[in-house]
Amino acid sequence: MKKTKFISRIVLFATLLLLAGCTIRLGRMSFGYTFTGASISDNAKTFSVAYFPNNATMVAPILSSTLTDALRERFERQTRLSQQSEGGDLAIEGEIINYVSAPSSYSSADGGTAELNRLTITVQVRFTNAIEPQWNYNKQFSGYRDYNASELLQQVEGSLIQEIVNDLVDDIFNACVSNW
Repeated sequence: MKKTKFISRIVLFATLLLLAGCTIRLGRMSFGYTFTGASISDNAKTFSVAYFPNNATMVAPILSSTLTDALRERFERQTRLSQQSEGGDLAIEGEIINYVSAPSSYSSADGGTAELNRLTITVQVRFTNAIEPQWNYNKQFSGYRDYNASELLQQVEGSLIQEIVNDLVDDIFNACVSNW
């Protein structure tokens, strides 16, 4: 009976701890944890996401605004930070450097024609953390989706871009705020 109560109390304590979240303080720096996986210094108050121009050889008109808006929305939705037009405590800028569609899978049955094409989007991202500069980075993120080669890119481009941008935003957001 006592063992059951003890285990129940431990489970209750662990649950309350998880529901409350955690904050770790190291000197003047403090770090909060949220269920989004974000680990952002409590000293950070703002973020900014600059417009991502499309500098790729092939350009999709909706891509720049779709990526930029999705990044801004993710930070607004999953952090406590306030958005600034530029110079935030966490600042993200970059450009789209590659947007290409190429065959990804071939059929051996009918002379090696493409069965699937792959749309690939690559972005160069510069992240500046004014509070903790050791987390700054300048790196590339890439995402892709395959589509049936019998379809024209223009037929599936809108949905493919949205899916790829969702993946890119996940990767960029996690690289910015999940420092563990």
